[in-house]
Amino acid sequence: MNHAKKIVYLFLILVAASCKVGENYTRPETDLPEEFYGSDKLQDSVFVGDKPIATINWEEFFQDSMLNSLIDSALVGNFDMQKTAKQIEIANESFLQSKANFLPSLNSNPARFTREYYSENFNNYGSNRSRRNHPDGVPTSLYTENLAYAVTLQASWEVDIWGKLRWQKEAAQAKYMQTQEFRKAVQTALVSEIASTYFNILMLKSQLTVAQRNYDLSQNTLKIVELQYDAGENTSLAIQQTKSQMLRAKALIPQLEKAYTIQENRLNNLLGKNPGALEFTGLLDQLALDHEYTTGVPIELIQNRPDVAASEYELIATNARVGITQAMKYPSLTISAGAGLNSMAFGSVFDPVGSGFALLNGALFQPIFQNRKLKTNHRIAIKQREIAELDFRDKVNTAVMEVSSALVNMEKLQEEYEIAQERMRTTTKGMTDAFLLFESGFANYLEIINAQEDALQNQLEVVQLKMQLALAKVELYRSLGGGWQVDGE
Repeated sequence: MNHAKKIVYLFLILVAASCKVGENYTRPETDLPEEFYGSDKLQDSVFVGDKPIATINWEEFFQDSMLNSLIDSALVGNFDMQKTAKQIEIANESFLQSKANFLPSLNSNPARFTREYYSENFNNYGSNRSRRNHPDGVPTSLYTENLAYAVTLQASWEVDIWGKLRWQKEAAQAKYMQTQEFRKAVQTALVSEIASTYFNILMLKSQLTVAQRNYDLSQNTLKIVELQYDAGENTSLAIQQTKSQMLRAKALIPQLEKAYTIQENRLNNLLGKNPGALEFTGLLDQLALDHEYTTGVPIELIQNRPDVAASEYELIATNARVGITQAMKYPSLTISAGAGLNSMAFGSVFDPVGSGFALLNGALFQPIFQNRKLKTNHRIAIKQREIAELDFRDKVNTAVMEVSSALVNMEKLQEEYEIAQERMRTTTKGMTDAFLLFESGFANYLEIINAQEDALQNQLEVVQLKMQLALAKVELYRSLGGGWQVDGE
């Protein structure tokens, strides 16, 4: 009969253990469009391939050995990347702990000695031993009431009746996966920033070449004006104005050199290095960012964008916390057992027959009144889940907006660049013609100065627009979720 009761109790426990409060996670509706807004012209002229940009790794996207080498070094030396690696290790430890919660806890007391002393007047009604003086010289006013040598082993196990431990495991797993997405987000930002800094350096390098060339041309113009002055064909005002224009061209050089050094220091910092000179062999004109790829569709951002994926894992974790707080309101069942050896004499404590003992306990704990804490925690968890859902929707919408803005930016920059190139051809020809006319005496010094300044500004603008166009392509790559992929991922 007793065995039958035990079987029934065990069956009831197993049935109860199959119960799980809370709701399994389902992704909220995002109401995403079928395609990105503002990409019609580019889809017909630029993105003519079949492979989505976000699925390719950064080495294939940039196709620049110098830039790829910098990115490779930054992924190892950058401090933010190193910190996210540590955060992943911490989250993994928490996840392993959540899995271990399903196992019984086991504690041991390999050796314990107990001796209790009481005085003659101590009122101990539960004592079955006569009071006597201690034989080893202890004061006669005290006597030994309890003497024991023990070796014990205890185990306890909480039955996951309502799925609390399972929800804890799901929450810990979601947080671990979230740290993985954080690492990807840091990497995509780092890859984008390394590329942006590298392109800025190449732009400044090209602008320095333009500025130096314009300064040399201004010096030649000044020499001609000085010769004309000596010949009585020009005034001293012409010399002053021409020299002023030459000095403006010269002043541009240290400005660009300063900006170059600042960008160089920034790049070293991203690499995790101290400031120092870097060698760059690449040229802005040699950039190869024209690919035959496609942007994909907005729904793919949830998988490709690390920040969006991290937001969803946060939503999964908050959903699990709702289950945890709900399970806390219901009874918890803990089964504990103990076994060991106990004896009054040390010589017989290791006798398994005469000194052995075993205990088996079951405890059902039901919270009754806790000042509304359990109910409050559950309701707060529900509101936190609602906030996490809104944050997830916001991240998705922001990602779609960023891609759309990047596409429009690319399109309009391409138009600006084509116009600037045509204008550069015009101003360069105008400067050449003006210089020839000036040497022949058919143009004055003001015309050559204006032509040179106009050509200089336009050449600098073309270089800057080419860099901005490269940055726009990098931004599109980042906004679509590119930069964290590696071969085989």
